[in-house]
Amino acid sequence: MAEAVRLTGAGRLSEATALIQQMLRGGSPNPATAPDPSIIDAEFTVLDPAPSSPRPRTGLGETLRRLSRAVPGGQQGAFRPVAPPAPEGASFTTASYHEAAGTRTYKLYVPANRPAGPMPLIVMLHGCTQSPDDFAAGTGMNLAAEEHGFLVAYPEQPGSANPNRCWNWFSTVDQGRDRGEPALIAGITRTIMCEHSVDPARVYVAGLSAGGAAAVIMGSAYPDLYAAVGVHSGLPLGAARDMPSAFAAMRNGAAGGRRGAGPVPTIIFHGDQDTTVHPANGTAVAAQALGTTMGLRPTVSRGAVPGGRAYTRTIHADASGRDLCEHWEIQGAGHAWSGGSASGSYTDPRGPDATREMVRFFLAHGRTAAATAP
Repeated sequence: MAEAVRLTGAGRLSEATALIQQMLRGGSPNPATAPDPSIIDAEFTVLDPAPSSPRPRTGLGETLRRLSRAVPGGQQGAFRPVAPPAPEGASFTTASYHEAAGTRTYKLYVPANRPAGPMPLIVMLHGCTQSPDDFAAGTGMNLAAEEHGFLVAYPEQPGSANPNRCWNWFSTVDQGRDRGEPALIAGITRTIMCEHSVDPARVYVAGLSAGGAAAVIMGSAYPDLYAAVGVHSGLPLGAARDMPSAFAAMRNGAAGGRRGAGPVPTIIFHGDQDTTVHPANGTAVAAQALGTTMGLRPTVSRGAVPGGRAYTRTIHADASGRDLCEHWEIQGAGHAWSGGSASGSYTDPRGPDATREMVRFFLAHGRTAAATAP
């Protein structure tokens, strides 16, 4: 345990995770089996329950949480990127939203390149251990906002809700409409729509890892609010109902899951070497997004980024040619935002540009006036 404390204090949480895992299983420590120390192993940090949870804290996630508190710096000393400065005329400000379900801080990017009329809005849900600044830096979504003229919101999950700042996608109270974290995220979205010139037909939600799983929940719970969903390295709705089932879904792929309120246009990215969230979850998200829709025409294409990773892209279009689902499987990629910037965490600059492709997909999907939320 002393060695685990030392590794945690040095910010080498992946090695500490592997070491503690071996000790909990009764094995002897073997540093040679530790994963790449440059990547935090969210397979274990994502599942630590919120402090208000009635369930007792047990297992590896709790052990790491205690270590982080016991060691100066601890997890708080992990790499915390800062978003690049906004250009003249743009703003990246912090605000807070409060309701019965709780309070959440969020950041909002307003581009200098603003169209004359109402703008689209993309809500970005970060992954475990990340912050809005980190997620903005890694995905480059603010740069895309300048290019295309849309708003970007980054709700922030605090350590008080989850010690590792993960969205609690595996908690049943946080999987439905108008309760828990979905109510807070939807409330932030609606607040921005009221306070800024937002086109209600072009509001979207996307996320990475735990944020990707939360984005799936938001698309299902609020099909009247979000016109399309982006899921990177996430899991399908209903993949877990508690910590044991969450571990199983992350390690092996979701065994079931439940159908949402209806098909919502969805774009999915997943690395085929993701050892944190099994790639089968990406396939399950695609199947869930399509639901029972009939008459779709799947098209499979393959390509590669020059000097980077190859990928397989499957498009499911309806009879009119409108894409309802895109599934990008990235060869050799792990648990990281494809095509992201090294200035943020959990990014893979060698992959296809997930940000650019998500924005393209989003802006091609608008909502009819009759189906638009007020």
